[in-house]
Amino acid sequence: MNRTIFVTGTDTGVGKTVLTALLTRRLRAHGRPTLAVKPFCSGGREDAEALSAAQDGEVPLAAINPWSFRAPLTPLLAARRAGQSISQTEALDFLRQARRQCEVLLVEGAGGLLSPLGEGYSLRELIRGLRGEAIVVCPNRLGAINQVRLVVASLPPGAQKNARIALMATAQPDHSAASNLRLLAEFFGPERVHSVPWLRDVAPPTITPHLGHRLDSLLRPQ
Repeated sequence: MNRTIFVTGTDTGVGKTVLTALLTRRLRAHGRPTLAVKPFCSGGREDAEALSAAQDGEVPLAAINPWSFRAPLTPLLAARRAGQSISQTEALDFLRQARRQCEVLLVEGAGGLLSPLGEGYSLRELIRGLRGEAIVVCPNRLGAINQVRLVVASLPPGAQKNARIALMATAQPDHSAASNLRLLAEFFGPERVHSVPWLRDVAPPTITPHLGHRLDSLLRPQ
């Protein structure tokens, strides 16, 4: 059965692209037909290019990122500035077509869950429209408890029930790092809360067994 996994986050710049690229490489290494896309980019296409690299350049950039805007703003405002408007129907049609081409579709969001992508919708509406799964990415630092709980509470009910949390380690962990993991496990269950170690190289040449185990746990259906 095809799976559609949305990688969303508590904010912009929290590690969504790093995690999506790692998950893509892991699934491909297991022989799973996988496609990773980032429908909306604004302020540059570096994230989409990273996903292209994770797919060994086999997928055209336009098939990964059909809508890109120059202004470094939330996609709705960046599109308005460019005189464009991408409807929710267009976005869903793109994702449905992508899903037909693979076994696992990974969809990276732009900004946080509720960052407006177009008129009247955000990633939440796309998750609902495709009945997708959700992985919530958050840096493992002070404030993570509140941020994760807010995002999970904002997910559609189906995705909220089984959402997984990826706590991304930082280069210099603060005092909350260990307790964040434990407390979130109390709220959501230990099987839904996962830590991803800090990576000196955001695109490591090899995935270590330790990291691979963490990624496999994140990908395991709930």
